[in-house]
Amino acid sequence: MREKISIKKTATILSVLILGTASGISPTHAHDTKNHNEIAQSESAPTIGATKINDTLTLLSGVGGFTGGNVIVSNGDDGMLIIDDKLPTMTEQLSKALAKIGDVSALRFVLNTHWHFDHVGGNAELGKSATIIAHTNVRKRLSTDQRIDIFEMDLPAGPASALPVITFDDSLSIHLNGEEIQVVHMPNSHTDTDSIIYFSGSNVLHTGDLFFNGIFPFVDIQNGGNVENLAANIGKILNMFPDDVTIVPGHGPVANMTDLNRFHRMLTETIANVKTQIAANKSLDQIKASGVPAEWKDWGWRIDVGTWNAIIHASLTKS
Repeated sequence: MREKISIKKTATILSVLILGTASGISPTHAHDTKNHNEIAQSESAPTIGATKINDTLTLLSGVGGFTGGNVIVSNGDDGMLIIDDKLPTMTEQLSKALAKIGDVSALRFVLNTHWHFDHVGGNAELGKSATIIAHTNVRKRLSTDQRIDIFEMDLPAGPASALPVITFDDSLSIHLNGEEIQVVHMPNSHTDTDSIIYFSGSNVLHTGDLFFNGIFPFVDIQNGGNVENLAANIGKILNMFPDDVTIVPGHGPVANMTDLNRFHRMLTETIANVKTQIAANKSLDQIKASGVPAEWKDWGWRIDVGTWNAIIHASLTKS
């Protein structure tokens, strides 16, 4: 019988696998060694920091530890909308952070970029009063028991309040606080539930976990993720938005198109590297040990080079 791992324990597991902080609006590279050490050493008491993007948009990100994915808050005359809602253990802190931005009772909409619990952890509480919106597959996954083997996690189905009330298959728009908020599904990328969200008036894009800024990403192959589709969809995103767009990744500091383009090159080059080795009949152990092209060798952190090559191998060889 598999152990049901607690939310607190899963938060710790994720904290050592992915980078959950953003360091202000100026784009910087997330693979800075000093940043990594500070995050790892101060995991006992993370907090949520707020950074204004413009008059209506605010970024909420982890400070001193892992709090879940990056959150964007839209607050204005039409009320409040948020993208993602962090770990379930951070819901009280998230609510306090929202209260500093505006009237939390005016929170109308929660948009989920995908189903992973570090992005939907506040759904159960916030969904009691706000309307949750997400891709159809997010509701399917949150309403049934799920498993993520790489984290040795069993995730039980969520309560009714945690489930999206409005779902879509391809795209939708929300008109709020003076701009159109465009939501577009990106199939089978990080998971089978991913969407990107663009604030058209503000020229701000939230990519969810399609983009980990400056570090190797986690691709949930077990739950619909695919590294080649991820690379292809990042290529599409590079052509969908203006060159001066501000990009909020799922994890890591705020970015720009240069950062996203570099992430795309990393994906295409490391995937090609593993493909070549598969064609040469190299074993998984050999591929894990072989490294990556020199430009990307410092992108490894908790998802290190060997693990990233293994993720690529698993995706390319999955039947």
